[in-house]
Amino acid sequence: MNRNTPKARGTSSLAMAVAMGLAVLTTAPATANDQLVELAKDPANWVMTGRDYNAQNYSEMTDINKENVKQLRPAWSFSTGLLHGHEGTPLVVGDRMFVHTPFPNTTFALDLNEPGKILWINKPKQNPTARTVACCDVVNRGLAYWPGDDQVKPLIFRTQLDGHIVAMDAETGETRWIMENSDIKVGSTLTIAPYVIKDLVLVGSSGAELGVRGYVTAYDVKTGEKKWRAFATGPDEELLLAEDFNAPNPHYGQKNLGVETWEGDAWKIGGGTNWGWYAYDPEVDLFYYGSGNPAPWNETMRPGDNKWTMAIWGREATTGEAKFAYQKTPHDEWDYAGVNVMMLSEQEDKEGNMRKLLTHPDRNGIVYTLDRTNGDLISADKMDDTVNWVKEVQLDTGLPVRDPEFGTRMDHKARDICPSAMGYHNQGHDSYDPERKVFMLGINHICMDWEPFMLPYRAGQFFVGATLNMYPGPKGDRQNALGLGQIKAYDAISGEMKWEKMERFSVWGGTMATAGGLTFYGTLDGFIKARDTDTGDLLWKFKLPSGVIGHPMTYKHDGRQYVAIMYGVGGWPGVGLVFDLADPTAGLGSVGAFKRLQEFTQMGGGVMVFSLDGESPYSDPNVGEYAPGEPA
Repeated sequence: MNRNTPKARGTSSLAMAVAMGLAVLTTAPATANDQLVELAKDPANWVMTGRDYNAQNYSEMTDINKENVKQLRPAWSFSTGLLHGHEGTPLVVGDRMFVHTPFPNTTFALDLNEPGKILWINKPKQNPTARTVACCDVVNRGLAYWPGDDQVKPLIFRTQLDGHIVAMDAETGETRWIMENSDIKVGSTLTIAPYVIKDLVLVGSSGAELGVRGYVTAYDVKTGEKKWRAFATGPDEELLLAEDFNAPNPHYGQKNLGVETWEGDAWKIGGGTNWGWYAYDPEVDLFYYGSGNPAPWNETMRPGDNKWTMAIWGREATTGEAKFAYQKTPHDEWDYAGVNVMMLSEQEDKEGNMRKLLTHPDRNGIVYTLDRTNGDLISADKMDDTVNWVKEVQLDTGLPVRDPEFGTRMDHKARDICPSAMGYHNQGHDSYDPERKVFMLGINHICMDWEPFMLPYRAGQFFVGATLNMYPGPKGDRQNALGLGQIKAYDAISGEMKWEKMERFSVWGGTMATAGGLTFYGTLDGFIKARDTDTGDLLWKFKLPSGVIGHPMTYKHDGRQYVAIMYGVGGWPGVGLVFDLADPTAGLGSVGAFKRLQEFTQMGGGVMVFSLDGESPYSDPNVGEYAPGEPA
């Protein structure tokens, strides 16, 4: 399916060239990768989710720092006009901010010289049926930017809940192409932020709770042509396993396991979708992501290790070939979907060897660090000492040592499993401070009771097979249903938590670290906060119009640093509030856990932008004023 639907407003090509920050380059870099790397080096920009290919969510800017952060004031704001959960973060390239929304997945381009001015809007028409098969609200996690070349101008990419991937002209907002990636008739939707590598745009999939078989797909950025698709379950040729797949770590498993670790044809409806975050190392030419939970949740219905769900993957972008995969939770029993953020760093290991690392805080409550060149498991630490489903992860085998008391077998109601199905970490995009060598983690602190039941598979219907009750973890206030979150500073080499602080609700959206010694994050009850990265001390906060499930970003414009965050409560923790649900087991168990959320925030969606003393283009009162006779 390939069609153009130009319905947008825009500005001139010259204005766009300046806005993209490319006009100042005397010699354009050879590849899109090079251009994105160069654009990301400029702190004025935020060109991709995670800021750069390392996905560190870290800014080198120090204009806003520990000493002056108390002077942060609102500079300007923008309402998307939509309710429901606003996940992810805007992109900034040159003089433009690109903003996405939940369903119907409207995209805006804003002029940062006059932030109240909308340069263009692209609002798609979607099949409303997509809303009925969305697992956990109608969220979307963001956009991707491709910088263009001599033949094609810069593009913005978005995913749509109805399963389509869309390329838009970054100058005008016109739709250049649209392709169907997922079939909502079987429950396959799209909530992931697209990811650009070279001249490819990568897109995952959602819908494991409906028995969807997960995959990642690469499309040609210019034409929308599908270049390759790699599944998480099934025959090796459909998984795109390289000949030397897992050769450095054969104990992880190698060939034929995408079928042999399933009973019969269960792999065909086996889950393993990926709707989280990507990272990429141009030097080794591998990208990294996590495959999610197997389907159904009821483990009795799918004997075996269920590979390759719940795995960390390293793949070549051009071919899609998998060089390694490490399965964190074989035969998952708790919906610990492992799609969480992958953050890349270069650090000395305990023996003093400099290594290229990948650090991944998983939903199962373990923070994994791998050598990203070959998949070697370096460490696997509990992100909280209350994690109880697993006693330890054996570094030599990579296998978790389970505690059978917290298994979820049939005819047994497992109680006080920590973490809950929401994980001690979920979709939040966290950050790494390379100066301090610490990861800043936004944590859920939620446990659960789990009672499984049998059910048949029906295409397009929920395929879960478990009833859940969720509540605060042991460090929270269970009597009052508060204390559902934490914020932590983690050292991946020593395994130590430098500090931790409790929060009223989950820190669902993630964190941003800056060289100014600050860690910013949003809260479900509607605050943006800044803590001292070294100590955890709370230095500043501001009450937003609605709760936050996205992560902050920062950019510089006209020499002034800004901090921005999307607000709009929703997502999995907000389904009770946004859909007005009362049954504590509804929302796959989240309604009971977050039953008090409505006391602290309500729905609303937009972007709030802050600067020191609230300085902005509008500090000049003449900016944006109507002048009679001015050009239309």
